[in-house]
Amino acid sequence: MDTARQPPARLALFARVLSPEDRQPPAGGRPPVRDVAVAAVLTVVAVAAAYGEAHPQNPGKYFTGGHHLPDTPIAAFLLIVVAGGVLAWRRLRPRTVLVVSTAAVAIFSLLGYVNGVALLLPAVAMGTLAAMVPVRRSAIWAVAVTAVLMGATVANNPFGAFGGGFILIPANFAVALFAGIAVGNRRAYVAAERDRAERDARRQVDEERLRIARELHDVVAHTMATINVQASAATALIRDRPEEAAESLAAIRAASKDGLRELRAILNVLRHADEAADPVRPVPGLARLDALAEGVRAAGLPVTVTVTGQPRSLPAVTDLAAFRIIQEALTNTIRHAGPATATVTVRYGRDDLGIEVTDTGQGPASPGRVAANGGGHGLRGMRERAAAAGGTIELGQRPAGGFRVAATFPLNARTGPEADTAQAEPGVLR
Repeated sequence: MDTARQPPARLALFARVLSPEDRQPPAGGRPPVRDVAVAAVLTVVAVAAAYGEAHPQNPGKYFTGGHHLPDTPIAAFLLIVVAGGVLAWRRLRPRTVLVVSTAAVAIFSLLGYVNGVALLLPAVAMGTLAAMVPVRRSAIWAVAVTAVLMGATVANNPFGAFGGGFILIPANFAVALFAGIAVGNRRAYVAAERDRAERDARRQVDEERLRIARELHDVVAHTMATINVQASAATALIRDRPEEAAESLAAIRAASKDGLRELRAILNVLRHADEAADPVRPVPGLARLDALAEGVRAAGLPVTVTVTGQPRSLPAVTDLAAFRIIQEALTNTIRHAGPATATVTVRYGRDDLGIEVTDTGQGPASPGRVAANGGGHGLRGMRERAAAAGGTIELGQRPAGGFRVAATFPLNARTGPEADTAQAEPGVLR
């Protein structure tokens, strides 16, 4: 049996044993079944190989120059059983396992027995430790274990001080060290990727919450502003002009109904409702601009809508952003402008979409003052919506009085029916 030719085979076997599962130590005090099975297989292979090394068919071929085959009793193989059996705990107690396995093989070597295949066992323990501790500590352990086993082999080597597989001991543990470091680096990479994925997921959740918050603000602000104006009108008219008061109450009912419907859709997203969205409710977009204008007029604000260019299907994000910006601008006019009129202009260009909302308000708490002070969730929301759709927006007072909101959205060449994917309410991940 040519022991000098066996180390490369042992290293290949070691590389297969040190699997990616060595990345994390198992929980609990008992070794996992897989580790027990691996340890059992390695122990059986090592004992059988050591027995073959101790009983070669032609001893004179390997033991020359006055060296003789040592008599290896069966009890001596118990040291190999210990060195291999302890590997079942290699991921639970990597340092202890390495020490015990090395000590058992070192004693086997000091007794003068052939230690060729037996060196595989502490090498497996070394690779496992290298996968679980920093590189510097791994290198220190590798040097220490290599020195111990080389010293034990030299002390009573049946092939001569430096004969047999002595020169391959450093190679064995170098491969074990580098294989363990590679597994450790893989563990760090996978952990970093997992952390990055978790951060991305958290970021998406946060962005989704912000979108839902903006939707809630738009829906509630517009609905409540309409209700507030109509309620004030109904209160003033209820005694003298009950017919007109009834119209205001009808407008309140319509506005509250629409607002509740949109709130339900948003809350269904938050609850991850399984039921489908209301199929008869139009998705917020410029197609609902006339309905929005009617609601605003019912709230007491005269509004004129002008559309230029050829209307066509728009990307969902652009369509929704344009509608919500117009809705928020009109809501701000109702709330802040005082007696006023409003004009909404929508321009369909070849490569862009333009929207503009102007009013003639002169109220003391006009949107212009809110913008100048940098306050107001509505104005900030309009800026965010425009940016999210890749557009630009201008907010400010008009020189002749009133307030102006103007936004422009780029439209790429694919904008059209083929690009008009199914729209979804904000907050719905597509």
